[in-house]
Formats: sequence, structure tokens, C-alpha cells
Amino acid sequence: MKNIKTRLLAGLASAMAVLAIVPTMLSASAPYATYTYAADSQRVLTSPAAYVPDQVVDSTYMGLEVAFDDPRDLFIGPDQKMYLVDAAGGRVLVCDRYYKFQFEIKEFTNEHGVPDKFNNPSGVFVNEEHIYVCDTDNNRIVMFDLEGNYEKIIKKPESNLFEEGSIYKPVACAVDQYGRLFVVSSTTYQGIIVINDNADFFGFIGAQKVAIGALEILWRKIQTDEQRAQSEEYVSTEFNNITIDEDNFIYVTTSSIDESQQQNAIWGKSTSSDYAPVKKLNASGADVMKRTGFWPPSGEVSISNLSTSTITGASKIIDAAVGPEGTWSIIDEKRSKVFTYDDNGNLLFVFGDVGIQTGNAGSVEAIVYQGDKILLLDKTNDNIIVYRRTEYGDMLLQALEHDNNRMYDMTIEDWTEILKRNNNFDNAYIQIGKALYRKGEYEEAMEYYKAAYETENYSDAYKEIRKEWASANFWLIPVVIVVACVLIAKFFGYAAKVNKRAALKMGRKSLKEELLYAIHIIFHPFDGFWDLKHEKRGSIRSGFVILIITIVAYFYSSIGKGYIFNPRTSYADIFGSITAVVAPLLLWVVANWCLTTLFEGEGSMGDIFTAACYALTPLPIIITITTLCTNFLAANEGGIVTMLNSFAYLWLGILVVIGMMSTHDYTVGKNILTCIATIVGMAFIMFLGILFSSLVGKIIMFLVQIVEEISYRL
Repeated sequence: MKNIKTRLLAGLASAMAVLAIVPTMLSASAPYATYTYAADSQRVLTSPAAYVPDQVVDSTYMGLEVAFDDPRDLFIGPDQKMYLVDAAGGRVLVCDRYYKFQFEIKEFTNEHGVPDKFNNPSGVFVNEEHIYVCDTDNNRIVMFDLEGNYEKIIKKPESNLFEEGSIYKPVACAVDQYGRLFVVSSTTYQGIIVINDNADFFGFIGAQKVAIGALEILWRKIQTDEQRAQSEEYVSTEFNNITIDEDNFIYVTTSSIDESQQQNAIWGKSTSSDYAPVKKLNASGADVMKRTGFWPPSGEVSISNLSTSTITGASKIIDAAVGPEGTWSIIDEKRSKVFTYDDNGNLLFVFGDVGIQTGNAGSVEAIVYQGDKILLLDKTNDNIIVYRRTEYGDMLLQALEHDNNRMYDMTIEDWTEILKRNNNFDNAYIQIGKALYRKGEYEEAMEYYKAAYETENYSDAYKEIRKEWASANFWLIPVVIVVACVLIAKFFGYAAKVNKRAALKMGRKSLKEELLYAIHIIFHPFDGFWDLKHEKRGSIRSGFVILIITIVAYFYSSIGKGYIFNPRTSYADIFGSITAVVAPLLLWVVANWCLTTLFEGEGSMGDIFTAACYALTPLPIIITITTLCTNFLAANEGGIVTMLNSFAYLWLGILVVIGMMSTHDYTVGKNILTCIATIVGMAFIMFLGILFSSLVGKIIMFLVQIVEEISYRL
């Protein structure tokens, strides 16, 4: 009997434990994917949920007698109360921190003693003293105290800077600690309107970039004044929402940027504010947003949606909200997604989706932070979705807090714990690398940067290691330079002696003499190419050897570059290197021989091949040197490699032109025309080759189909 009681009590305890766990499991689930993007591609990296749906607040939950319809804006005041703009009802609903209705602001008596009310209100802002309501269709902002008592009307500001006949339609506003109002007017294109509560106009800030094509600019220059007046006027795009942080920086959003321009800026990883759907402005209107993340903070990177393939194109950003520790979020109206970034523009996570499940939205309209919660206003379903921050989200904020306070040891621990839960998070590797870099642990930092293919920060750490090595071995550098110069001088001296002896030698030259003659040709091309043909200083076999050396140099270039210049360790195989060198060389030889036989060229196909191979000589020399250099250079020094490689190809081109002139005994003008015609001939041969291969492929496919048909019928 005692055993039975014990088992019953144990079973009851287990059942209670399960019942206690179930709500937690339900609240921790989410009907959407949370993800970030890879550092080096548009690859989506899933991550643990940073926010999960906690509850849905509608008119019934709030305790409203008349349900709200057409909600336009949402705001959390300093006292954590919730303010909701109901445009259809012409009112602002004030709720406590638990979203229970307290009172509404709808009708009031103005300073003239006349009953007044809102007409299509669209925005609300609340500070420690006042409530500001954007009374859109009445073309004004109305100010109340925190109890909802009317204080004053802020009318349209007067200024010559406003276009004649322009309409003032305030849809959103923010107020800084000095009492300045920053107003978004839906019909104003000059930027954010800055006024005070007396409607004194201070100016416009943050006007958007105007996009005019080169052809449009040219056409407008040749138009008459009348034609310009009748043509389309180019104006800046307007903003649609605004918010302000505790340091008085203003976040403004716009959804009227051309989608292709916005997407090109994202894919081009632009750090400019041009075509950016969200900006962070200082008081003077300058954009100070940091865009140092993998991708610009502009919403979706890949234009295809994870779950809804019919939604394409750039994100339509309609609101922003400022969170703790420098984090901020924007919402994409198309996808009902929330994109959250840190102060440097690094994407921390994306969550949300279009749908009817709890946590998804029909169409988001506004976003606000409330402590450890995010609130989304769903204008389709007329409700507010409350999301609660998870343990993973708490860890992200803790890591950012420690980093902001320069507690780097704790930062490393935080991001390491995050990686245990999300090893896909490239930004975590980089943040650990940055913390190690600040501590002076450069080699360890490089390993973490390497894990995320982050070459810029990897380069900075490498420069510090290189600097330390140079300081410890400063005497070795000049010794290496002197020894290298001496060896190069001795080699050229030796080549000169061999070439001088070979010039007096009768009969066939040795392979060594023919190869060393290439050194003479690249520095003395005119007499060098002449002697190559007429004095038999070279041959097809030596040209073939130079060709092989060039192929090997190309292959080494693909496998021997330093990490900074080849972070993905993408290697070309030997066949790719052969094709890259041999294909253009053979095309040149064949096209040039075909043309010069018709235009009195004196060179045979063998002469053309030999001269072209000898002209390749600078390539393997310089490519090998630059490939070696990539193992010692930093990212910002890559211009040296590009310059040297460009010089090698320019040198090659000059040698080819001079070599063809000497081989065919052409004048300068005739040789240049022949070289141009050769390039055209190469393109024609390639066209014929592609056409022929395509035709052969179709014939083979036709024969295969015939064989298959016969086999089916037998």
C-alpha cells in the first residue's frame, strides 16, 4: 500500500511538472523562422528565436466599448503606457502598461472655446510632459498633457521654403529634449520639417537623394525653358515615419525609393545613405548611421521570401523603433518581418512572417519597444502582437552591453555562449575577434575572423602582427632587400653574357640559350623579335616551354594567394589554367595567320606562335611575384597587386604588337590595323566554334532520341 501511494505521488508530481512546462514550451514556439545572413553571401542562416509571441491584444482585451478600426500608429510612453491612434474613430486610445484601456482623446475644446476633434489622425508621440497627435487631415499637430487635457494647436509653419500651394499633412513626429519638433509630412519632399511648439520654422533636414539618369540630364540641358517646365519635376522622395533615441538621434524611414536602386545598393554592400530606406540623422540633418555590417541595414537581402515565394523585391520599410544597448529595428510591410540591428549596422536577427497563426501578421503598421517586449501593430487584423524576448535575445543584449562598456573578457564569454546555441552566427565570430583584437591577442582574433571570412578585420590584426615582427627583425628587412637585388642583378648579368655568346655562335642554339633570350626580348623588343625570326634565336620548342611556364604561373596564382586575397580558398584546377592561357593564344595565332596570309605577311604559323609565346614572358615573372606578395600584404595594399598585374598585361600587349610587326615586316599603321582585325577574327572564330558545338550537340541529341525510340519499339 505504501508503494502504491509513493507511485501515485510520484506520478502526480510528474504530471504537475509537465503541466508547468507545457505553457513555457508553447510560448517559446514561433510560427516563423528567425535568421540572419552569411558574411559572404545571400545565404540565410537560421538561428534560435530572439523574440517569441507572448499575447495578442485586441479591442476586447483592452476593454473597449467601441472596437478600434484602421489603426495608424503605436507608441510606448516614458511611463510604459501604450498609446494607439485609431484613424477611423478619430481618437487616441491610452492604455496602461498591461494594455488595459484607461481613457481616450477624441473631442476637445480649443483655445477659442470651440468644440474640436481630430480628422484622420495618423501619428502620436509622448514625452515626460506632453502628448503630440498628428491631426493629418486638419493639417496640424495637437498637444495635450499626460492626462489628455488640451493644451494647444501647432499649426502649419510659415516659410518661403515651402512650395507655393503645398499642403501640410503631418503623419508622424518626434520631439527632442529641447522641445524641437521633427515632423514628417506625407506631401513634403524637402525633408523633415523642424519647428517648435509655437510653429516657428527652423528648416528642413535630411532630404533624400534624387535619382536622375545621365540621359535625362543631357536631355534637360538641350530642352527649352517651356519644355523643362512641362517635363516631369524631379523631387526627393518623402519620408513615412520617424522616431528618436535618448541621445536625440533621429531615425527616419521611407518606402518610396525605387526598388531596383534600393536592391542594387544592398547587393553592392553600399555604406552610403543614398537609396537607404532608413537613416539616422543628427540635429543638423547629417546621416550618421554606421553601415559596417555584412549587408546594409535595409531589410531583406535576398529578394525571395523564405516562406512566401510570391513576395519579391526590396523591403518596404515603414517604421523604426529604438531598443536597448544601441539596438534598433525596422519593419517590412511586404513580409511583416522585423529586422533588428546593433549600433554598427550588424544584423542581429530577423523574425516574423505573413500569416494567420499567432505571432504572424496580416500587414504590420508600427513597431515599438516596451522593456523586454516588442509590440507590432497589425492593421489587417486590428490587433497588437506582443513578442517576448527569449533567453537567446537576452544573451545578445548582454553581449552588446559588455561590449559597449568595454568589458572585453565578458564580451568574449557572452559571444562564446551565443555560438554554443547558434554556431551559424557569423557576427558572433567577428565580435569575439574584435574583443580579442582590443586585448592585443591578434593571432587568436585572426582565427575567429577567418571563421566568418571577415577579411577587413583579419587584415587589421595581421598588420599588427606584421608590425610586431618588423620591430623585432628590423635588421633583416634591408638584408633581404639587398640580397634580392644582388641576385636579380647577377641573374640579368648572367643572361646578358649567355645572350652575347649565343649571338656569335653558329648553328642551332641550346634550349637554355633560347629561353634566356626571352629576357633580352622583353627589354629590347624591336631588335629582339627581328633576331628571333631571322637569326633563329628561338624556336617552337622554347616557345612551348615558355607557354608551360606561364600555365604553371597561372595555376600557382590560383592556389598560392594569401588568405586576405582568397578567403574562400577557391582554387582553379590545372585544366582551367591551361584553358585561360592556351585558348586566347591559339585564337590569336590562328586568326593572325589567316589574316596575314591574305595581306602579305611574311611570318608562318610557327613564327607567329613562337613570337606570341616569347611575348608571354613578363606574365609568369610578374604573376609569380604578385602571388607571393599576397601572402605578406594587407587588404588595403591590394592595389599594388592590381597595378603590377595590369602592368604585366600592358607589357604583354606591347610585346605582341611589336612581335607581329617584326614577324610580318609590316609598317606601324598596317600592323596596328592587322592586330585590331585579329581581335575581330578571334571573336568570329569563337562564334563559329560555339555555333558548331551547339549544332553537334543537337545532332547527338537527335541521334540519341532516335536510338531511344527504336529501343522502345523493339
